[in-house]
Amino acid sequence: MNILVIPEDFRNDQYILKPLFSRLFRTFGRPSIHVRVCQNPLLGGVTEALKSERLAEIVERYQGEIDIFVLCIDRDGERSRRQALNRIESEFEDKKRAFFAENAWEELETWVLAGLALPPDWPWAEVRAEVSVKERYFEPLAAQRGIADTLGGGRKRLGEEAARNISAIRRKCTEDFDSLAQRLETFINA
Repeated sequence: MNILVIPEDFRNDQYILKPLFSRLFRTFGRPSIHVRVCQNPLLGGVTEALKSERLAEIVERYQGEIDIFVLCIDRDGERSRRQALNRIESEFEDKKRAFFAENAWEELETWVLAGLALPPDWPWAEVRAEVSVKERYFEPLAAQRGIADTLGGGRKRLGEEAARNISAIRRKCTEDFDSLAQRLETFINA
């Protein structure tokens, strides 16, 4: 089975999404599932990632080789984003393929932070509620660990580390990551 994860901008997001989803599918007892992050086309932002014509271009390009498409974008404080994702899911629903969409609260970096041991003066409720979690928490953590100048601004190393604790991510991010994980698991096991 082949999964294509569609980020709003793969340049940094790939280092988060690939390890998290690869590990997630292994926890489902499906280590042979192949996870790819869409790099062609580069969407370049959430506005483009929410356009039906851009998503149709991706689905058409990869049709026949991908079994499940998963769109992952940032919520960025936009509470109505879930409604847009519901519309997209129903628009691309098809008997030949599955299409899931999720928005990370508030940014994909939150999922990584959920799987890491954070400084004790960073209460999880505050991290989870922060709209600018990347700037306020993720980037300072990467700098503290001395990896801000590595691949993806530390996302590769921190994403791989967080993926080893996928159960914590599911437990701490129930409304987004775990919700998506449950839907994926139900689909795969059907």
